Amino acid sequence: MIHLALPGALVALLAGIGVYGVLARRNAVLVLIGVELILNAANLLLVTAGSRPGAPFSAGPVLTLFVITIAAAEITVALAIILVLFRRAGHIDLTAVPDLTDDPDDPDDPGDLDDEVESWGTPDGADDGTDDGTDEADDADGTAAPTAARSGEGAA
Repeated sequence: MIHLALPGALVALLAGIGVYGVLARRNAVLVLIGVELILNAANLLLVTAGSRPGAPFSAGPVLTLFVITIAAAEITVALAIILVLFRRAGHIDLTAVPDLTDDPDDPDDPGDLDDEVESWGTPDGADDGTDDGTDEADDADGTAAPTAARSGEGAA
């Protein structure tokens, strides 16, 4: 039987390295590695506590499976966010101030949809929701009359 102090010392070492990695690193991937080290330290502590003699339940290994599942989901979401940040900013430095403004004059900005939305408009003859005489739905008989003739401005 292994003494419980050895896994406890390894847990402290892994958690310490993980905390250092989270607090001292600027690269987002290295911060994620630090978080994973902390989670692995927690897993080792759970397995150690669950395997001690006289433990009534084997809750440690079961909880470790839950931590591993949550860590896998967490790393998937975090890496997806980091990938989007890298594509947008060109770096993953966590201390850099992110540029979250949308420059309307930048033609290379893939997130700028204002120009495309303005050019979409409505299909010919479709009701655009206004009663200005510019589409077929504004006329009762389906023919679009000039706006001035309908409003009575040109009538004598």
